[in-house]
Amino acid sequence: MSELDIHLPTAFDPFADANAGNSTSDAGAKEYVHIRVQQRNGRKSLTTVQGLKKEFSYSKILKDLKKEFCCNGTVVEDPELGQVIQLQGDQRKNVSMFLLQAGIVKKEHIKIHGF
Repeated sequence: MSELDIHLPTAFDPFADANAGNSTSDAGAKEYVHIRVQQRNGRKSLTTVQGLKKEFSYSKILKDLKKEFCCNGTVVEDPELGQVIQLQGDQRKNVSMFLLQAGIVKKEHIKIHGF
């Protein structure tokens, strides 16, 4: 029976080493502010801002962003990501400049994603 015993390998996780490194510095993974653009219908797009510190008032930041860039937006509660600001249009550069000038985030803590 010992010859017929088959040893099945356990599930391989290619990100196990990367996750192990991040577990010691979990705060470091959340200190980035991610600004993304998502394509909607045709030419329409949506800009999302994620990763702002919880001590900031998302509604006040959203109000200032909407007034500054003449666009509509909302704050969405995501179970994994927390609160996310959504703005109409491709506002990636505008939002990053606004966050820098307002002193909310430093330049090295902003990651801009998209096409």
